[in-house]
Amino acid sequence: MEIKECASLQEVRSEIDKVDEEIMKLIAKRKEYVKQAAKFKHSIEEVKADDRVDYVIDRARHMALTLGVSPNMAAEIYKIMIDDMVESELAEYQNAKNF
Repeated sequence: MEIKECASLQEVRSEIDKVDEEIMKLIAKRKEYVKQAAKFKHSIEEVKADDRVDYVIDRARHMALTLGVSPNMAAEIYKIMIDDMVESELAEYQNAKNF
């Protein structure tokens, strides 16, 4: 991971803003893939996929540890993100089944 050496607080803030923009783009991209997943599932239980949720959160914790990020923070972020995205996926699933 390459980190730019900044010469001022304003430059640091500008770089943080760029990172935040990339994070949002990646979250939006992830959400679109989650919505696509709904068409391959055959039940609400498959949409909720508790085993997959546990796997993703455990994987996030592990990645966080290897990158020097708090695994607890990573797990909480992923829990919030997954909860929201499961709701979107449920809506996609139910809309698809109503057609």
